[in-house]
Amino acid sequence: MLIFALTPLNSAIAEEEVVLDLSEKVESKVEKNNILSKGKNKPQQDNPHTFVPEAIDNTDVEFSIFDNLIDKDKSSDHPFKIEEESLWGKIYKMEVERTSIPTFLLKDELNFKIDKGPVEQLEFFGAYQGNLNGLFAEGDYDTTYDYNIMEAGVIGKIRNTNTDFKILMNFKPTSERSFMQNLFTDVYFMNTSIPHHKIIVGNSRNQVGVDGGASSYTQPFALRSQIARNFGNTRALGVRVVGDYPYIDYSLAVNSSDRFFREFFPGAEFTGWVNFKPLTKVQEKYGNLVVGGGINSGHNNTDYTVAGAYIGYKHKNFMANAEYSIADGYNGVYLSTDKASGFYTTLGYKITPKLQLVARYDQFDPNRDIANNNRREYSIGLNYFIKGQALRLIFNYVFCDNDNAEDSHRLIMGTQILL
Repeated sequence: MLIFALTPLNSAIAEEEVVLDLSEKVESKVEKNNILSKGKNKPQQDNPHTFVPEAIDNTDVEFSIFDNLIDKDKSSDHPFKIEEESLWGKIYKMEVERTSIPTFLLKDELNFKIDKGPVEQLEFFGAYQGNLNGLFAEGDYDTTYDYNIMEAGVIGKIRNTNTDFKILMNFKPTSERSFMQNLFTDVYFMNTSIPHHKIIVGNSRNQVGVDGGASSYTQPFALRSQIARNFGNTRALGVRVVGDYPYIDYSLAVNSSDRFFREFFPGAEFTGWVNFKPLTKVQEKYGNLVVGGGINSGHNNTDYTVAGAYIGYKHKNFMANAEYSIADGYNGVYLSTDKASGFYTTLGYKITPKLQLVARYDQFDPNRDIANNNRREYSIGLNYFIKGQALRLIFNYVFCDNDNAEDSHRLIMGTQILL
């Protein structure tokens, strides 16, 4: 399956992972839980009349894949037994309407209960996106082909503990790093012994902003916002604590400032983000509101600091969000000493349970010390969810308005497949 996309001008495309979500079917343990029990180890009873809040913060989305490990029971005489039923028949009958978290087509077939040994359960998964990049600028048209995501991974549960692990590998080739530097992305252990908390040790996604810290698999557009492409969308090696309460969630991390295993320890950094959810008790009637902010600051040959603020609202079929970031140097996919800033706002509406209309205004100033160098992107798109995020069709149109470079138009047509 391929994603056909057009590459943006003057912006670095991040190597991989604002969540759009609407009222949809309940399919996992997290979806079955009432929001007031989030963070507890024991799920509530499955009640079809219970209101299921859609996640518009990254905490639920990022760790939703682990929920299959908790409730799945495939113990048998053979540790890798797969139910005998037509695979294509299962996929065809699969009903997925919730799109706020990723769904995987082979989650049952690749989920195994192991009878003996330190590992109790394993689930394998993969994702692929391919880009046909075309650009219209001043009467010229250029086309290139690129891979956006080529990933495979495994999550597992350690027996008789509250500890899980995740290993995610990126097979997308790049000329900027060695194969091994680019290969491992998520490599971490996660402990949930403390109620409402997750403690992550290892190489994990760095929560630099909301869009920059969100999963690639739930992005509403083929490309992230410009602040995410420049400031965020990276991993870091260290210790991270994630707290998730009814009215507040937060992510606090102390990491090495290295990116992509280039150096052992070039310096330390702190990344913190806090979200407030004031409508928790009344969100079924008034919608889900998230207001948050955070900072990423550290030293990697030079000092850098990125601060940001976010607001997101979701009610029934409508969603809207906005995020602003300002940087005095930043350490994203590339290290920079520039004083940059950016802002985006997104609107989304689900016309039908499977068809979603999205629009975004996105502005980025790569250097505030230089006048008239802003880059603006006006995007409109359609998402058609055949099987939720597991099989999705995408169409985007983007107009790039640049102060000091030629303007351009981009069309993006493609698909997403998650196994």
